[in-house]
Amino acid sequence: MTVDKIPKTMAGVVLTGHGGPDKLVYRNDLPVPRPGAGEVLMQVGATAINNTDINTRIGWYSKGVTTGTDAATSSGLASARHEDASWSGSPIAFPRIQGADCCGTIVAVGQGVDEGRIGERVLVRPMHAPSTTSRPYELVTFGSECDGGYAQYAVAPAHETFAVESSLTDAELASFPCAYSTAEGMLERAELKAGERVLITGASGGVGSAAVQLAKRRGAEVIAVCGEHKFDAVRALGADRLVARGTSLLEDVGADSVQVVVDLVAGPQWPELPELLCRGGRYVASGAIAGPLVELDVRTLYLKDLSLLGSTWQPRHVFENLIRYIERGEIRPQVAKTYALAEVHQAQQDFMTKQLAGKLVLTVAES
Repeated sequence: MTVDKIPKTMAGVVLTGHGGPDKLVYRNDLPVPRPGAGEVLMQVGATAINNTDINTRIGWYSKGVTTGTDAATSSGLASARHEDASWSGSPIAFPRIQGADCCGTIVAVGQGVDEGRIGERVLVRPMHAPSTTSRPYELVTFGSECDGGYAQYAVAPAHETFAVESSLTDAELASFPCAYSTAEGMLERAELKAGERVLITGASGGVGSAAVQLAKRRGAEVIAVCGEHKFDAVRALGADRLVARGTSLLEDVGADSVQVVVDLVAGPQWPELPELLCRGGRYVASGAIAGPLVELDVRTLYLKDLSLLGSTWQPRHVFENLIRYIERGEIRPQVAKTYALAEVHQAQQDFMTKQLAGKLVLTVAES
C-alpha cells in the first residue's frame, strides 16, 4: 500500500473513561494515525482480549480497589481512582484505543526508518521501552499509555515491531504477544529449570495456558490448576497433572513439593502457595484476578528461604525469543473464538465468563 492510498479515517474502538462496557465506543470516523520519527504505521490484522483490557476499563489497577476483577465488569468499580487506575500508576489520557496485542503489516514508515520494512508482517512488543536507550524497568504499555490494536491502523516504535515469518493466521499470531511474553517473562524471572516442578494457577487462561506450554518447553514438570471442564484442553498443552480450581492445594499437591509457583490468581487461597514451595522455592506473580490483597505468614518466607517475585517489565530478549519459538513451531496458538472488531462488547463479556479455554481474538477488516 502506498502512502497516497492510506485512508484518512478508520474504524476502531475507543475507551472513553473508566467504567462498564458502555465506555467502549465503536466508531468508523477515527483519524488514521501518521508515523512520527522512528515509528511505523501498521494495518492491523487482528488483536486479542486480555485481562489488562478489562482491568484498565474498570479501573482495577487503582489502589482504591481491593476486590477481584470479576466484581464490577458490567459497571466499573466505584472505589477506583482515575489518578492511579493504569499500569503505570498515572492517569490514562482518554479517549484511548486499547489492545495490547497486535498483528499487522507495515504500510508506512516515519523519518529515520528503513522504507524496506514496508510490507513486513509484524508483532508489536506490548511492553515498550520508551526509547532505544531506556533503562531496565522503564516501560510504556501498548494500548494503555499509547493507542493500541483495537483499530484498523496503529503506530508503534519501529524498534518495538518484530518481523515474524509464519504460516499462522493473523488471528493466531495476535494471540501470542501479551500472554506469551508475560508467561515467558515470569518463567525467566523465576529461573525455571528443566526437571523442576512448577505449579501454575489460572492455567486455562491466556497467560496460564502460555505458561504451561513454555514451562514444558523448558523441560519442567507442570501442575496446572484450572476448572475441571477445561482439564482436557490444558492437558493437551502438556500439563503433567491437573488440579481442580477450589481444591485444597496443600491436600492435593502437598507441602514443600514444588520449586516454582506461577500465580495469576492470588485471592483467598493465596496463603497455601508459599506452603507448597520447597526450601529455596520461587514464587512469581503477574496477576491477581481473584483479589489483590492476601495474607502472608512472614515466618514461612524467611524460614524456608523463599523468593517472592513480581513480573511486569521484560528484558527485550524475552520477546525476541518468543518470535523464534513461533517461527520454529515450538509453541502453538490457542484461539478459542474470533469476533469482528465491532463485537468487542460481546468478546469482553465472553472473556469474563471464563468458560472458553484459550484466547478470544478480534479480527480487524477494512470497513
